[in-house]
Amino acid sequence: MFLACVFAAMLLFAGCGKPPAPAVEVQFISFTAEFYDAVDKWVAFRGKDSTNIAGFVYIDPHEGFLFNYETTFIITETGLKKHSGRLDSASDLPKIRLGGNTANVAILSDKDIEQLGLPKIPDWLKQFKPENEDESSYLVSVGYSYNHIGASHKAIEPLQKVYDKDPHFRKVEFELAYAYNATKNFDKAIEISNKAIAYDSTDYLLYKELGFSLIHQDKLEEAEKVYLKGIEVSKTKEMQAEMAHNMAYSYFLVKNKPKFKEWAELTKKYAEEDSKFLRNIKYFEKNWDK
Repeated sequence: MFLACVFAAMLLFAGCGKPPAPAVEVQFISFTAEFYDAVDKWVAFRGKDSTNIAGFVYIDPHEGFLFNYETTFIITETGLKKHSGRLDSASDLPKIRLGGNTANVAILSDKDIEQLGLPKIPDWLKQFKPENEDESSYLVSVGYSYNHIGASHKAIEPLQKVYDKDPHFRKVEFELAYAYNATKNFDKAIEISNKAIAYDSTDYLLYKELGFSLIHQDKLEEAEKVYLKGIEVSKTKEMQAEMAHNMAYSYFLVKNKPKFKEWAELTKKYAEEDSKFLRNIKYFEKNWDK
C-alpha cells in the first residue's frame, strides 16, 4: 500500500520544482500532453532523476481513466532504454487512477514503443472494450469519464452518438447537457434539458443543468422557475441546497437584495451546517457592499 501511494504521488506531481530537463531528453520525448488526450496509447511520466515511467492509458467503463504501469526507462543518446530494474514490484503497482491533478505525459511514438519492446496494443485491453465500441452503454460511460475529470469537450462526441440514436438512453441527456454547459454551449444544453424534462419530469439533475444554462444567459426569472421545480422533485437536501445557492449567488452578483434574501433563506433551509453552500451565503451577506 505504501509503495502504491508513492507511485501515485510520482504521477501526480512528476516534474514539479525540478531543474530543466537535459537537452537530450527534449530531443526524444516531450511531457506536454494531457492524459485524456492519450487514451489507448503508450505514454511516459517523468520520474525521479533520469528514470521515467512507461505505461498504457485507457478507460475502464467502471473505474474511469487508468494508467497501467509497464516499466521504467532512461533516455540515452541512441534512444530509449528499458531500465534494468522495475519500480519495486510491478505486480503491487499495476494500475493508477488518473484525475485532475495528474501530471502531463509524453505520448510514445512507434519508434519509442519498439525500443522499449512493447506491443503496439496490449492484449489485456480487449477485456475493457465491448465487441461493438458504438454500444450505447459503453459510449455513455466514456462520456461520463471525460466529464468527471473536467474534459467535457472530449465527452460530447461519444455522448452525441448515443443521443442521436436514442435520446432517452439512460443518463445520456444529463451527461450531454452537462458537457454542453461545461463548454459554454448553453443553447444546446437548454434544448437537450427541455426535451429530457418533457420526457421525464422527475429527474432533478436535469433541472440543475437547465437552471445553470439559463443563469449563464442572464435569464434569472426563468432559472428561478426551473430551480423551484428542481427543488420540489429533488430527493436530496444537498441538491436542493445547491440549486438554491446557485440562484442566491446569481442575485448576489447583480445586487438584487430582496431576491438574494429569498434564495439565501432557501439555501439555509436545506444546507447542512458545515456545508460550503452555507459558508458561501454567509460570505455573500458579509460582503454585500464590497
